[in-house]
Amino acid sequence: MEKTIPIVAALILRPDGLALVVRKRGTTAFMQAGGKIEPGETAEAALARELYEELTLTVPVDAFIAMGQFEAPAANEPGHKVVADVFRIDLDDRPIAPAAEIEEIRWILPAEPGNVVLAPLTANEIFPAYLAGVN
Repeated sequence: MEKTIPIVAALILRPDGLALVVRKRGTTAFMQAGGKIEPGETAEAALARELYEELTLTVPVDAFIAMGQFEAPAANEPGHKVVADVFRIDLDDRPIAPAAEIEEIRWILPAEPGNVVLAPLTANEIFPAYLAGVN
C-alpha cells in the first residue's frame, strides 16, 4: 500500500505567462516550489515557509489563490503518493534564486514545457488544471 505525503505546492506565474519550476539537488524532475506540511501547520503557513526556505521569496498568504487539492505519485519517493494543496501566485518580475535544497529553477510555459522532465504532479495535475481554467 502506498504511503501518502501531505504537501503544499505553488504555481508561481509571471506576467508573461511563464511558470516557475524547481529541481531539488540530486534529482532530475522539475516541480512546483513547496514541500511537506509540518504537524500543526496550515497549508498556507507551510507554503509561506517553504517559499522562503527554497527561494528566499516572501509572499503574503492573502496573495495565495487556492486551486484545490491534487494527488499523484511522488517524484522522488518510490511507493509514495503526494496529496497537494495547490495555490496559484501571480508574481511580478522580481528576481528569484534557488536556496536550500533547490539546485535549479526554470521559467517555462505550462502549455509547452519543452524537454523539461516534470514531476507527475506538475505534468499530470497542476499544469492541466491551470490550462483548463482552474483558478
